[in-house]
Amino acid sequence: MGNTITEKILMAHAGLKKIQPGQLINAKVDIALGNDVTAPIAINEFIKAGGEKVFNKNKIALVLDHFTPNKDINSAQQCKKVREFALRQKITHFYEGGSVGVEHALLPEKGIVLPGDLVIGADSHTCTYGALGAFSTGVGSTDLAAAMLTGEIWLKVPASVKFILFGKLQKWVSGKDLILHMIGRIGVDGALYRAMEFTGETVEKLSMADRLTIANMAIEAGAKNGIFAADRVTEAYIRSRAKRPYKIYSSDPDAVYAEVIEIDAAKIEPQVAFPHLPSNVKGISKVGRVKIDQSLIGSCTNGRIEDLRVAAEILKNRKAAPHVRLIVVPATPDIYRQALKEGLLEIFLKAGAVISPPSCGACLGGHLGILAEGEKAVATTNRNFVGRMGHPKSEVYLASPAVAAASAVLGRIASPEEL
Repeated sequence: MGNTITEKILMAHAGLKKIQPGQLINAKVDIALGNDVTAPIAINEFIKAGGEKVFNKNKIALVLDHFTPNKDINSAQQCKKVREFALRQKITHFYEGGSVGVEHALLPEKGIVLPGDLVIGADSHTCTYGALGAFSTGVGSTDLAAAMLTGEIWLKVPASVKFILFGKLQKWVSGKDLILHMIGRIGVDGALYRAMEFTGETVEKLSMADRLTIANMAIEAGAKNGIFAADRVTEAYIRSRAKRPYKIYSSDPDAVYAEVIEIDAAKIEPQVAFPHLPSNVKGISKVGRVKIDQSLIGSCTNGRIEDLRVAAEILKNRKAAPHVRLIVVPATPDIYRQALKEGLLEIFLKAGAVISPPSCGACLGGHLGILAEGEKAVATTNRNFVGRMGHPKSEVYLASPAVAAASAVLGRIASPEEL
């Protein structure tokens, strides 16, 4: 009996020759990640446990991306704690100010995460790195503290669900639409503590940006991790980024899956997740007239240069509707710089957009785009729970950059085909 890619990575990091779903293992960590919200708690626990030195200063990443530039005194205090710890411990991968990006876009871009890695992060969307063929999952701040101290973590081996996608994608359909469709199909607990493994002819043709988007939202189906086997697309992406050796794993032909789900991707149209669950999904043709007050393009889900290019293609020579606040958030400084070089920022400015520095602020309802009571936003983010982006009586509709851009122009949730 063979093993899945997830099982193989965990087996290697636990030093085991056999492994099975449900088994508790102690595994070595390649990268441990924290941000300005979660790292301060981990640092406190690290100190309480008597920690004096992190297990490896090169294997910890601290990214101040949530409430920065400092939103208020509390956020400034949080950042100060992390900054002082990073300097004291000589942490290699510490990012703030002009070097900071949204963590789950920044780490792949910098080559910090590579195929075959085991990555844990005190942020639920750490599952993003499965797009690179790594096992990555979100943990609590106390787990992060333990990993910073010991370089290890306890995990229960997840069973795997294989998603086989086939068919040619329709125009304007992207990775965001694929993952929204999958979540809509199985529900927010449809992959509870399982590995979502993505494969098939459609997947092979997806860009790295689309793969990162899909893996990013695996947690929204309750998954422990999302994962793609590394291939030529992966290697093309990491070739100039990798600064250390890596290992590529793939699932055995006789690997055992808890479930296998086949999806005809050619039948999927642009998708929209209605409030207040990422699984409350409708095809764009069934949305109806939903007036919006804000359109947000960015986040760790859809703030990459490919996403901005799609949005700019739609927004070129057009303006956001007068009543719509259009906010664009390039996910990293390099993406911001590339968007400037390509003239995308000029297109956004002419469309009436506010261009934010790289930040998670608007996505989590922290700053840079809070919604008031009764307001509705279409967003390229990953969550639309009650109060996610502001007032408990506001509403968030999740969609792709193409839909978010078209909606900003028409003032209602709309397909680019309507322009």
